[in-house]
Amino acid sequence: MNITPIIEAVFALIAAIVTAVVVPYIKSRTTAAQQTEIAAWVRIAVTAAEQIYNGTGRGQEKKKYVEDWLKAHGVTVDSEKLDAMIESAVYELKNGFLTIEGGLPGTP
Repeated sequence: MNITPIIEAVFALIAAIVTAVVVPYIKSRTTAAQQTEIAAWVRIAVTAAEQIYNGTGRGQEKKKYVEDWLKAHGVTVDSEKLDAMIESAVYELKNGFLTIEGGLPGTP
């Protein structure tokens, strides 16, 4: 049984929730520059985790790496919001909105 469409639908739902709920909340608590920086750091950490931990079933290792990496770089975000931002970045990476080879959008 192919569950890929179900997984894609779940990621799309998570991305929609992040866009509708979490992003506006974060925006209300931070400046535009801080929001951009936090999002960039999360994307960098997610991209690094995806390169380091290849294969399926390694989600917890990847998440731990992202959390530790952000903490080491002084990025602090509420764990619920961080989970949503990570899921959003993973969705972007998996769907080609964010590429490992090209770096972050808007960066050289």
